[in-house]
Amino acid sequence: MSDSVLQRYTGRAAANIERRLEDTLPTDVEVADDLEAFGWLRGIRDRAIMLELRKKNGNILAIGYGWIEKMEFDPSEGITLHALGQKFRIKGRNLNSEVRPMVRLFDGMCRHRVPWIQEADEHNGFKADKSAAIVGMIEW
Repeated sequence: MSDSVLQRYTGRAAANIERRLEDTLPTDVEVADDLEAFGWLRGIRDRAIMLELRKKNGNILAIGYGWIEKMEFDPSEGITLHALGQKFRIKGRNLNSEVRPMVRLFDGMCRHRVPWIQEADEHNGFKADKSAAIVGMIEW
């Protein structure tokens, strides 16, 4: 009898603690800001482990930041990532322009603050502000 009473009370306490922990844990929506062309981790110490490259057709490729050997930014060519003996190209406009104070795509990638990059569909690309970062094409 004492085992069932003990189990009943410890079971409730454990469930309450678990529920409270879940309430305090941030969700992906709370952690990363959606800036249309890319996500931005807001926490000062937050770092992405992987970079998701999202094509408009639904294909996604994730590359571990630890595997990226170097990144190049050329305003006329875009961003080139060198990882695992391959090149990954991100083409578009304003790829290192400030989209918010102190928030730039290439700069954020160098600091592992960008968890994903998304190709824009034609509709969103045309209606976007001229100063907005737009990813027109991702190649791998």
